[in-house]
Amino acid sequence: MTSAQPLVIIESPGESAPGIPPGVQVIRLNYPAKRNALSLELRAELMTAVEAAMADPAVRAIVLTGTGSAFCAGGDISSMQNVAGVAGRQRLANLHRLARLLLAGPKPVIAAVEGFAYGAGMSLALLCDQVVAANDAKFCCSFGKVGLMPDMAALWTVPQRVNAGWVKRLLMLAEEIDGETAGRIGLADQVTAPGEALPAALALAAKFAALAPLPVGFIKATLARGPQPLDALLAQEADGQALLFNSADFAEGRDAFLAKRKPVFAGR
Repeated sequence: MTSAQPLVIIESPGESAPGIPPGVQVIRLNYPAKRNALSLELRAELMTAVEAAMADPAVRAIVLTGTGSAFCAGGDISSMQNVAGVAGRQRLANLHRLARLLLAGPKPVIAAVEGFAYGAGMSLALLCDQVVAANDAKFCCSFGKVGLMPDMAALWTVPQRVNAGWVKRLLMLAEEIDGETAGRIGLADQVTAPGEALPAALALAAKFAALAPLPVGFIKATLARGPQPLDALLAQEADGQALLFNSADFAEGRDAFLAKRKPVFAGR
């Protein structure tokens, strides 16, 4: 790839991207020659893009998608040389930073999946809060086909979405399923006609962008902790709600409710 061909494209509302709603940013994987495989360079650019979007107060929701005929074909197998031991752990540590940010970061993230979501590409989609998939999309947790176990938190996200039988079929057998099946079993949250995943994801992102952003972030952070004892959850609830009671957005929401008008949230 050359500097004229970034591996990750950022699209924000404006004249150059008229279909993107206010408050929404699209992060597009852009390595179509390898079906958007997660090369080391692409991973670095993706991490930078997600960090920037999570920190930007103008961004209220993120849509993650791919260029061309695939969402993401997984890891770049050609780069997996001499990755045992310390090198392998460092490689995963970089992926885990991205996984934590997508799972627990303050902004909702919607995956728009067309074509292949294989291996780490499927893992990447499932790190998002919502998965919108074309009915002919192809999902496969394909790690076992090359002698590896699932990574990028798939062992955490897949059981969050599907029943125990499907967990083992997807993770152990590395079965390919289409978008229609993914929606039926709960792996995808919304299924569209081919070519319609991104418009549907943008419409959903617009709904998230209209919400008060602080509670959305608090909810994400709490859910990312996974199942926990009731007392621990109630303690987080008390801490979070006490802070939100003090926020300008709560005052705006309360005043708008009483005045029977639509609130305008500022994220503070």
